[in-house]
Amino acid sequence: MFYGAVVWDPWLIVAQIVCLQCLYYLTLGFFLSILVGTRVSRMSLFYFFDFVAVTTSTVTGWCVIASFLFSSIVGAGYLLYLIERSKKCLDFSATLYIIHLFICIIYGGWPSSITWWIVNGTGLAVMALLGEYLCIRRELREIPITRYRSNV
Repeated sequence: MFYGAVVWDPWLIVAQIVCLQCLYYLTLGFFLSILVGTRVSRMSLFYFFDFVAVTTSTVTGWCVIASFLFSSIVGAGYLLYLIERSKKCLDFSATLYIIHLFICIIYGGWPSSITWWIVNGTGLAVMALLGEYLCIRRELREIPITRYRSNV
């Protein structure tokens, strides 16, 4: 992709946000099913969107916290392949977590748990910083130029 040639494309940005959000929730569901699904009798959206599930007082709560943090690490990889620009990683990560906040407010009310805020703030920081790091490493790679020798 030629980064300078593309102008403002809102449909691309919306598509990237939707893809990133969907992949994040698929990854979160995968980790929740592995870590929490083995501990509870029935999985539900409670573990995704209710701030009460994010607690340090139970082992299941710690598994929910680990699932959120692992999902943010994998989300940094999604930023590398979907967004591709280091300067956009913070914007897309913040958008993902703001949308998650709105869904949580609709599902379970305003998150009044400090643990929920710490976990999601840490997840945002990890996703944005690790995504930026990975994108910067890709952007700074040398461009391979093959030189042909002429037999003159």
